[in-house]
Amino acid sequence: MSTIEYLKLDDVDLTELMFTLNEDSLRSHLIDHPYFDEKSIRSWVEGKIDTDSMTGCKVRAVIIDGVLSGWCGIQPDECGFEVAIVISKKFWGSGVSIFRTLLLWAGQLGHKEVVFHLLDSRREYKSLAKKANRVRSSQLLGRRFNTYYFPVDSVG
Repeated sequence: MSTIEYLKLDDVDLTELMFTLNEDSLRSHLIDHPYFDEKSIRSWVEGKIDTDSMTGCKVRAVIIDGVLSGWCGIQPDECGFEVAIVISKKFWGSGVSIFRTLLLWAGQLGHKEVVFHLLDSRREYKSLAKKANRVRSSQLLGRRFNTYYFPVDSVG
C-alpha cells in the first residue's frame, strides 16, 4: 500500500509540480488550458494558496511514496464546494484513498455535501454513483461533466 502525504503548495518544488501537471495523460481529463511554464505555475499556485485560505477550503500537494504526484483539494464552485484530485497517471490507483481523505476534510470543515466533477472523457463510475445522492450531467467552461453529489457524513 502506498504512503500518501499532503503538503501545502508553497512547500513543494514548483518545477516538479509543473512537469507533473503538464503530463499529456493527466491533461486529457482536464479542461483545455496552455501548458504551464515557470511563470504560469507560480501564478496558478498563488491562486490555489489564496483558495486554501478561504473558509471551507483546503488545497494540498499530493506526495505518494515520496514522489510529488499532483494536487487535491476542496474548493468553491457554482454547486457549492467541489473536491478535486489531479494526479499523475502512474498514481491513478491512489485516487480512492485521496478521495476518502478529501471527504474527511470536508466533514472537518463543516460541509454537508460536496460535488465531484469528472470530465466526460472519463466513464461514469458506478461505485461513485452508488455513494452519491445524485449524479447529473453538467456544463462547465464549455465542457460536459458527470457531476456526483456526495453527502459528507455518510461516505467513507
